[in-house]
Amino acid sequence: MNYHQNMTELYYTYYESPTGLIRIGGTETYVSELTFIDNKSQIKHGEPGISDVLHHCTEQLIEYFQGKRRDFNIPVHQEGTEFQSEVWSKLLEVPFGKTMSYAELSRIIGDPKAVRAVAGANSKNKIAIIVPCHRIIGTDKSLTGYAGGLMRKKWLLQHEFRIKHGIQTLF
Repeated sequence: MNYHQNMTELYYTYYESPTGLIRIGGTETYVSELTFIDNKSQIKHGEPGISDVLHHCTEQLIEYFQGKRRDFNIPVHQEGTEFQSEVWSKLLEVPFGKTMSYAELSRIIGDPKAVRAVAGANSKNKIAIIVPCHRIIGTDKSLTGYAGGLMRKKWLLQHEFRIKHGIQTLF
């Protein structure tokens, strides 16, 4: 997955997933947003039609939720600091069906004391599921912080664990 620096017209589409409505935003060349919509007033109206990349993203999300896809090959881009981009890049390396603590992730980026900064960067991720911030948990294995809500985080982790291991529950 690549981060592109291309700024063009934004497109939006919506996908009704097993975890609720998801807004997918991006351009002709990358996805820049994949967020959960809890309130119908958050639906954006009047945007241009769907781009090919958003169509492919929707298809891959359907496969993910059906248990047929573990990895995404959709180009992504989101604006952020150098540190945030580094954290988001490392999130892409957390394997399907696995979890990692914020402390482990901070050690991987080379600064074991940056746990709060890593958590902050994780919380700024605008491309849920594809950039799998849901796979980051507390050191004590607790489910902490998720922009989509802890129930969705739990659902996503259980879904991946069940697909990978054939077991129904993780938590």
